Amino acid sequence: MALTRSAFDQYMVPNYAPAAFVPVRGAGSRVWDQDGREYIDFSGGIAVNALGHCHPALVKALTEQAGRLWHVSNVFTNEPALALAEKLVNATFADKVFFCNSGAEANEAALKLARRAAIERFGEQKHKVLSTLNSFHGRTFFTVTVGGQPKYSDGFGPKPQGIAYFEYNNLDSLKALIDDDTACVIVEPIQGEGGVLPASAEFLQGVRELCDKHNAFLIFDEVQTGMGRSGSLFAYQEYGVVPDILSSAKSLGGGFPIGAMLTTSDIARHLVAGTHGTTYGGNPLACAVAGAVFDVVNDPAVLAGVKAKHQLYVNGLQKLNAATPVFSEVRGMGLLIGAVLSEAYAGRAKDILNLAAEEGLMILMAGPNVVRFAPSLVVEDADIAEGLVRLGRALQRFVG
Repeated sequence: MALTRSAFDQYMVPNYAPAAFVPVRGAGSRVWDQDGREYIDFSGGIAVNALGHCHPALVKALTEQAGRLWHVSNVFTNEPALALAEKLVNATFADKVFFCNSGAEANEAALKLARRAAIERFGEQKHKVLSTLNSFHGRTFFTVTVGGQPKYSDGFGPKPQGIAYFEYNNLDSLKALIDDDTACVIVEPIQGEGGVLPASAEFLQGVRELCDKHNAFLIFDEVQTGMGRSGSLFAYQEYGVVPDILSSAKSLGGGFPIGAMLTTSDIARHLVAGTHGTTYGGNPLACAVAGAVFDVVNDPAVLAGVKAKHQLYVNGLQKLNAATPVFSEVRGMGLLIGAVLSEAYAGRAKDILNLAAEEGLMILMAGPNVVRFAPSLVVEDADIAEGLVRLGRALQRFVG
């Protein structure tokens, strides 16, 4: 029996609503479905496929490691994990790295570390977590509650306590909440699922200063913004504001599941043996692939290319919008871009996604009012141009 889209409805838990077509092959920024139809991929697996599909360096790293060592657990260490940790430490503020399997797990580790360190230093009362409204930090019960979107956390019973929310880019809102019982503040430098909304430099600097004043740890969730997507290796480097703890995933593995939490030696000492762990974290296969991603992405020419491609997208979207006025704003940083629907088309981003797919283009949403683009960091300029042509056809049908 041929496996088609209908098999999803038959066999899979219905918590997703995948597209009607089933991708079966990818190369670079092109994807082909079961019928051989070709698509240009501006979605990047939701900011995961940092180097597109089947990049030769990643295929090589995975296949070579597959012939050596797959898994040993954290009873032992392994060379790919050590090599990747060394690269991340040498390129960032961090002294120590913890590997896991996803962004949610990276944030879970970051939040647990922040609370434990704060409590051990100042007492049980110092456990409050502050997060921004409309944020997204993962789907574990702790991280989904920290994310300020009740639609994702309601309906599962009593929620973890000691969590409060302030408005993104509103320093006064944070000032009203933060106090000496605050363990940490967690912020996305660019809100991803919340609408591709960049923080202002003044906001992030102010958050840093308030955390210092109240002895609270600053956590940057760079699951979506990290590993070159902003045009720097991590977005904090664009802002010049250094966190105490940073989470990474998505682009880190280029499509192979891996997450990481980065921090300083002084903070890391609060997670001693037995306090936190993961069976698969630091898996040799994942770390080998992520090491190859790092080597390609952490190159001045590639990072400069991200910023140049950002401008190609912005210019192209503005040109399309002049012909077919649909968007009120194009915002974002690097190759994480959001096109905000004007009031006349509010709530209809999904319609544009569906029409784009019919025109052979894969794009994303960031809420019902924002069309999101998170392509490969090395997407060909010709693919950008052709993808925008296809988007233009979809927009003409959308308004027609």
